[in-house]
Amino acid sequence: MGYEEIEVTPMPSQPITNTMVDPCYAPDGAAAEPLRFPNLVTGFDRSPEHAARAALYTRYTQHEWSQNSVRNYNDSDAKRNFSERVRNDIMRMLRETDEIGAQGQRDSGRKIGERITDTTFWRNEVSIEMERLVSTCEKLNETRRQLERAIAGVEGPLHIVQECLYHREKRQGLEQVHDAVEQSLLKEVAILRECQDKFRNMLEKVRQQAINCRATQHELETDMRNKEYALGIDNMCHQLNNFSKGLQFYAGIERYDPTVCDAERWAAASAATLQRSQSERAKALQMLADTENLINVSATEIWDQWSNTNSAFTRRIAETIEIKNKLQLHLHKVQQEIFEVEKTLELLNKAIEDKLQPMKVAHSRLQARTNRPHLEKCRDQAQQRLVREVCELQQCMERLRGRVASAEGTHQTLLGVRAALEAELRAKAGALFLDRDQCMGLRRGYPVAAAVRA
Repeated sequence: MGYEEIEVTPMPSQPITNTMVDPCYAPDGAAAEPLRFPNLVTGFDRSPEHAARAALYTRYTQHEWSQNSVRNYNDSDAKRNFSERVRNDIMRMLRETDEIGAQGQRDSGRKIGERITDTTFWRNEVSIEMERLVSTCEKLNETRRQLERAIAGVEGPLHIVQECLYHREKRQGLEQVHDAVEQSLLKEVAILRECQDKFRNMLEKVRQQAINCRATQHELETDMRNKEYALGIDNMCHQLNNFSKGLQFYAGIERYDPTVCDAERWAAASAATLQRSQSERAKALQMLADTENLINVSATEIWDQWSNTNSAFTRRIAETIEIKNKLQLHLHKVQQEIFEVEKTLELLNKAIEDKLQPMKVAHSRLQARTNRPHLEKCRDQAQQRLVREVCELQQCMERLRGRVASAEGTHQTLLGVRAALEAELRAKAGALFLDRDQCMGLRRGYPVAAAVRA
């Protein structure tokens, strides 16, 4: 409630009178005092008749005089009572204003304390979330490096598989077959390249998510830095009191509004920042799980195909060794047969040579019997037998020469078979060397699973 200000004029200590001192009157022969108000002329000096008449006829009565005193008393009491009421109102107003000031300062301090509590709560939430986000970012960076190592690690097995294909291109003749090993190698190349593509796609996603998490981390750091600064200011304001140093007046500061939002929008902004961070962190954690699953699945797939290819190599090598052993056995048999045929040819030639002497004997006998004279040249049984003997010998020699030709043809055929078997053996040995020594030598010395999971 308002109170009017009343200006109280202090009463003079002594009333001011218009008493005039007669300069001609001086008691006890003392020197006369000059007039206190020389410009004021008394009635006696001005008009003696009037003074006499005033003395005879008074203006106020005794009652009026008494009533005037009573009025003065009452007026004095009223003024004094009014002054006391004013004074009491002033004291009450002072107490009320003091109470209002103290209560306002207490309420402001309490509100600042509540604000400090709220800011501290959100600061702690932001700090905890930022620690979690930083840990997630570190995991993302580690996953990114792991994916880069996995991409680089696939290059080794891919190079080995391609080298195996290049080595197998050196096979000769019918050994250049599109067998299970080559199919497995081609499938392994496709799997390795597919895994590389998956790793590259996941690496790009991880890099983008790392950028998003770093941006969110920057928002959290900015928010936390602002809240720390605001906490410092509010703590200083909360500690201020009437006896603090450095207090000053700032004219019109209450009309200046530097705020940009209200408490609800402030809390909503902090909650939105935390929600964005939690959302990005959830995406990052899901991406970490997907990356780990991708690496494990890819490593298992690569390792399985690697093992399948090695098994195909092992089976192919075993088949090649078995065929090579059979070829060697057949080659040995062919060589033995060639030896036997050569021995038979020698026997045939010797038999032909052995028939030459009897043929000479028969020819000599026939030649000698041609020299018989006249009728002695009889076609007797001896002559017939000699002729039949020559014919028989000629037939035998012709038959033997036919056998020689047949044996020589067989011999040439066997030589061709031997050459073919030797060529096949050389091809098998070359294929075996390529598969067993070169290809498997490369494949046994590379830890493919360690390269992908490194």
